[in-house]
Amino acid sequence: MAVLEIRTVPDPVLKEVSQPVDQVDDDLRQLMDDMLQTMYAADGIGLAAIQVGVAKRVIVMDLAGPDEEAQPRYFVNPVLSDPSDTLKPYEEGCLSVPTVYDEVERPDRIRIRYLDYDGNPQDEIAEGMFAVCIQHEMDHLEGVLFIDYLSRLKRQRAVQKVKKVEKSKDRDAA
Repeated sequence: MAVLEIRTVPDPVLKEVSQPVDQVDDDLRQLMDDMLQTMYAADGIGLAAIQVGVAKRVIVMDLAGPDEEAQPRYFVNPVLSDPSDTLKPYEEGCLSVPTVYDEVERPDRIRIRYLDYDGNPQDEIAEGMFAVCIQHEMDHLEGVLFIDYLSRLKRQRAVQKVKKVEKSKDRDAA
């Protein structure tokens, strides 16, 4: 397994719409394993393939707490439907927008259909943190970031903050 580079705003690849996967094979499983390793290394709970520069409809996630055993989840070609009418605010962050957190309202329950790690079809209802996370990651597959839900001013400030953080990382690495 490898830790991949996570793209950050304003990288234009993050605005690309991801393409469906033809089949779940060993190459795709390797990508999902690498994505999971990358997510864990960055202390994240979810990661879409586009965030590592791969425009495929693939998401990995692990919502286990710090004292819990890992519970990796894999979503290939996920489709959301039947959102609840109840919206819930949640403070979101993103590995592609490091150090920025803000509140976004999303349906608190949603249905998700997808292929799992082995290519088997799955259909389940996501609620709570799972619902928030899967909707956040699904947005990535459509070229949408959580900061796109914020006001233009907040969005601009977020991008500037990330640029500043990335620039200081580059200086520290030199």
